[in-house]
Amino acid sequence: MRILIDILTPKQCRFFSALSKKLERRGFEVFKTARRFREVVELLGILGEEAYIVGRYGGATLEGKLDASLERMLELKKVFHRLKPDLVVSFSSPEASRIAFGLGTPHIAVNDSPHSEAVARLTIPLSRILFTPWIIPKAAWTRYGIAPSRIIKYRALDPAAWLKEFKPDPRVLTELGLDTGRPIAVFRLEESHASYILGMGGLVEEVAKKALERFDLQLVIMPRYDEQVNRVEKVFGDKALVLRKTVDAASLLYFASILVGGGGTMNIEAALLGVPVVSCYPGQTTYVERYLVEKGFIRRASNPDEALAHMEKLLEPGEKARFENAAKKTLRAMVNPAEFIAEKLGTIFS
Repeated sequence: MRILIDILTPKQCRFFSALSKKLERRGFEVFKTARRFREVVELLGILGEEAYIVGRYGGATLEGKLDASLERMLELKKVFHRLKPDLVVSFSSPEASRIAFGLGTPHIAVNDSPHSEAVARLTIPLSRILFTPWIIPKAAWTRYGIAPSRIIKYRALDPAAWLKEFKPDPRVLTELGLDTGRPIAVFRLEESHASYILGMGGLVEEVAKKALERFDLQLVIMPRYDEQVNRVEKVFGDKALVLRKTVDAASLLYFASILVGGGGTMNIEAALLGVPVVSCYPGQTTYVERYLVEKGFIRRASNPDEALAHMEKLLEPGEKARFENAAKKTLRAMVNPAEFIAEKLGTIFS
């Protein structure tokens, strides 16, 4: 059986890299497509994954997203005709789900983000099956038009798919000129182009400025978009390391003392690695973030002073070791989502 996996974001690079390996071990023939997006293309290279690059990212405007999506559908249809997949898997890719539906091919969605309403409305009704973490109620998904019987839950958060078998690579520190003698603070900027927080954000950058004045840190800033790179380089100069190229973020986080994140996968990834997280996510708390806040892995902040107060506490000696011990127990109790999904697909579609 041929499976086509469509990859749109850095998180999906890692998740679907793990899933494709599990599927191939079960005898599936796996092909991958991805869109032209800086972090996606560079991370695929780091992971050694090959993919057909189809279409581009639409940027920050609704019209730009629409134009890019329409163009990409036409290009993706050509790839479908060439590869003739029996099954399509995506993290709710609007283009992959629509083309699969239009050509009568089952689409399987994996999704932990019911708060991304626009994407969910475009993809969930077209999906044969939806895989989602156990902490998200089915009612969060059925409102988009999928039957409860088609929702399959796994007892894990998505980064467990690659963190279960993760081994950190210390070479990332050498490559970036960092050392373990001083605390490393990673600042991940907000996903300001996402439809669900369009026009919001900026808090992570403000916290980074004040953190430089208050703490003795090796400060690493991870932008998402080229315009973010250019802006923060002008603001911080040589006072912070601004990452122009994609790096092995999991390894960098493993050696970090703290993450100040704008929300999204890196917050979850850091939490499961035992790295204290201050979340500056500008939207309403998501199901996944609420779970991690309740578990004590994430502190929410709505302004710079609140974030700095959290940082001061979390940077105290012994705090990271405490987080690491708790995270190991939590991760150990989770299933591997990639293994779980591969097994279910093998059973359902064999």
